[in-house]
Amino acid sequence: MADDTRKKPRPSRSKAAKAAADARVEKQAQGPLWRRGLRWAGRGLLGLAAFYLMLIVLFAFVNPPSNLYIWSEGRRLGGVVQDSVDMNEIAPVMARSVVAAEDANFCLHWGFDMAAIRAAAADGGNRGASTLSQQVVKNVFLWQGRSWLRKAMEAVLTPVVELVWSKQRILEVYLNVAEFDEGVFGVQAAAQRYFGVDAADLSPGEAARLAAVLPDPKGRSAGKPSSFVRKRARQIASGADTIAADGRAGCFEPAK
Repeated sequence: MADDTRKKPRPSRSKAAKAAADARVEKQAQGPLWRRGLRWAGRGLLGLAAFYLMLIVLFAFVNPPSNLYIWSEGRRLGGVVQDSVDMNEIAPVMARSVVAAEDANFCLHWGFDMAAIRAAAADGGNRGASTLSQQVVKNVFLWQGRSWLRKAMEAVLTPVVELVWSKQRILEVYLNVAEFDEGVFGVQAAAQRYFGVDAADLSPGEAARLAAVLPDPKGRSAGKPSSFVRKRARQIASGADTIAADGRAGCFEPAK
């Protein structure tokens, strides 16, 4: 009887070997591991930049609902008081007082006061040089602290905020998120707490006292001011008159 058995052709390559070869080709196409890591890091940075840009544009029109510091203080204290108001509901003298106290050249710079930075460096870093714009970026988009990462992000975001927001908007947001007492955020809440009036009805003396507590809201009081706070308030009131007279309030006050 004839043998009808036929030899089957040997497969040239198993499926597993083909898959492994395809994986090697794909890996070679992607490049070395470090290059792929850089690629993913770049994508992450682009995504982070897009996220912050979206928030900056959004908050140019919508008040920030809260921030990390207010949230953490709320957890620590069991609640905080915050009440946001529009700029036209804040006494102009309050805005001038804060600028005079915190950033007299607010209308003259693009986010960084180089003269103040040089003065702080010459003084060995014992004085602050942060502008209102930098403080808004820190308070709204970042976190408290002195880490180099936060400072680097602040340096990147501040010019963007200056570009997208008006000076009036920067000051408005600052006045609505600034801490004036433990657990008291925003000038409206502070005016009610200390003086029993709305922010629109603050007198020059009251506005100056509120501005005087800003660098140390937990250690100073506008309601029971120390001799230092009273002296500082008088200086701020004089400074507010000065910037009104020399035009350094023109970028945030309505045209007359």
